[in-house]
Amino acid sequence: MKTFQDKIIEINSLLIKKFGIPKRNKNLPDAVDMLIATILSQNTNDKNSYQAFKNLKNKFPGWESAAKAKRSEIEKAIKVAGLGFQKSTAIKNILHSLVKKNEKISLNYIDKLNNEAAITELTGFDGVGVKTASCVLLFSLGRNVCPVDTHVHRTVNRIGLVKAKTPDKTFIMLNNNFPEKIAHSFHTNLIRLGREICRPQKPNCFICPVEKICRYKEKNFSNANGYKENSFMLLDNV
Repeated sequence: MKTFQDKIIEINSLLIKKFGIPKRNKNLPDAVDMLIATILSQNTNDKNSYQAFKNLKNKFPGWESAAKAKRSEIEKAIKVAGLGFQKSTAIKNILHSLVKKNEKISLNYIDKLNNEAAITELTGFDGVGVKTASCVLLFSLGRNVCPVDTHVHRTVNRIGLVKAKTPDKTFIMLNNNFPEKIAHSFHTNLIRLGREICRPQKPNCFICPVEKICRYKEKNFSNANGYKENSFMLLDNV
């Protein structure tokens, strides 16, 4: 009988056959950059949030200058990502909190913490949830942690790997004894699966790489929905 780890490894292999091994920057991005980029990615697409991140970096020569700027200036720079007031407020508060805590804007101290402690520390900032915190761990600190966004939550529950009602509960179940060294490819390819194939309505099951092991009861084998590649990943381009 296959273990939970065996099932993850099998799904990961099938996803790689379909989408390939996701590209990754050789040099991991700064944790503050990643934290802010992930906040900008909330409730919008990667292209808009990437543009907002570039706007922010172009406007301010460093996070210290952003911390001193008016919140409205930050909001103006990130407008394209939507939810400007909420996101600019969160960014401003985080920058101020880091200055108060460390006398500088840095998250280097997070790398000394284990995964659980690091997530607890990061979620202590207003506007930072478990998904955002775990993205910092995976994409910036190189930890073998699989963040759970709406796509990952939907796909792993449909496949039958876990059974959970919320992304945070899925995160706990999924990351309990996660197989070594595959979190990045598993997470990234599951997002592509959710965007391109396992969509919320009328999924394209006829081209799904995991269809044979998927337990979703409302499969759709019509090819009338079309297929559009959506491979740009913000957090691998920070």
